[in-house]
Amino acid sequence: MSRVERLPNGLVVALEERDFPGVAFQLLVPAGAVNDPEGMEGAAALLEGWLWKGAGDLDARALAQALDALGVRRSSGAGLEYTAFAAAFLPEVLDEVFRLYALLLTRPRLPEEGLEAVRSVALQALLSLEDQPARKLLSELRRKVFRSPHGREPLGREEGLKGARAEALKADYRRRYTPKGAILAVAGGVSWERLRAALEPFLAWEGEEALYPAPELSEPHRFVLRRPTAQVQIGLAYPDVGPEDPGFYAARLALEVLSGGMSSRLFTEVREKRGLVYAVSAFPAGVKGQGLLMAYAGTTKERAGETLEVLRAEVERLAEGVTEEELSRAKVGLKTALVMADESIRSRAASMARDLYMLGRVRSLSEIEAAIEGTSLEAVNAFLRAHPYRDPWVGLLGEVEDV
Repeated sequence: MSRVERLPNGLVVALEERDFPGVAFQLLVPAGAVNDPEGMEGAAALLEGWLWKGAGDLDARALAQALDALGVRRSSGAGLEYTAFAAAFLPEVLDEVFRLYALLLTRPRLPEEGLEAVRSVALQALLSLEDQPARKLLSELRRKVFRSPHGREPLGREEGLKGARAEALKADYRRRYTPKGAILAVAGGVSWERLRAALEPFLAWEGEEALYPAPELSEPHRFVLRRPTAQVQIGLAYPDVGPEDPGFYAARLALEVLSGGMSSRLFTEVREKRGLVYAVSAFPAGVKGQGLLMAYAGTTKERAGETLEVLRAEVERLAEGVTEEELSRAKVGLKTALVMADESIRSRAASMARDLYMLGRVRSLSEIEAAIEGTSLEAVNAFLRAHPYRDPWVGLLGEVEDV
């Protein structure tokens, strides 16, 4: 069972105590591509990298060595809706770990001489998209789907990365690196009393709440990115429901039927029976306040038209319903994924943080399992009749005309 409290400065803290010899946390800060300042797309990515250039009396090397000496396994990155900091460590170093992370958030050095190296890395990461045609297509598909900034690429844009100046980024840090809207989820072998005492340094973290725009969709349409590639990438996007919707579990079970494994409809119909693709999948890609389902296929130029036709047909055939056998496999698949996630306290901390961001509460594993098991065939098929996946956004990348 999780305990959730809001600290006096606005930081929301959740703990799921477990009999486990380790501790993991996920900290979400309200700085993502979606609320990057206009003309500074990529600011969140730059800030995340710049932040690690030192804090308080510690320069970048000393900060890294201090965390390494504590045995902290850590990662961080700026995403679409927030910047995430994750760490796992032993309970006995809890106080010192949180002291260092509080220092990072409240007293970052942000040295101007370190910004250019951060900018260079960010530009290289953005450039690497050109060598990843599938990801490039899906990034552009998202940009076409949303009128709002939810279509932005988390890596930023070249103009925004190159044009961001140190003073503007420091002002942006003060605006968005705030405890109001931030979420800290902790899982593992630590009590609430011990955690609460370790969080004292975070009480010095101050700031006003960062604002998020509301998601807004464009009208569905098609586009082609012509590139001299050996394969053709195909992407579809359909409006969907989010976790706050009563039909959420029906939608997730239907998606599992569509693309949940080697017996799923997409794998069977598009790849195994017809041999159209080397890769095919469908996955949720929504944001807070707007669900989205995306489907992807990679194929040859000669078979692009047929692949697109079959891919669309399989997604849209869900409106005809699923079978009892398909639903049974889907439930096993989702519950297995749930159990596997439960194996890792790092995964659990991440899902707790995501729940708090999306729903304002933490779903227990037993609640999710019961909801999956309790969703009937009638409920799934009624949802699919009422919410058919039709009229998608369609994107193509490769040496191909519109098909």
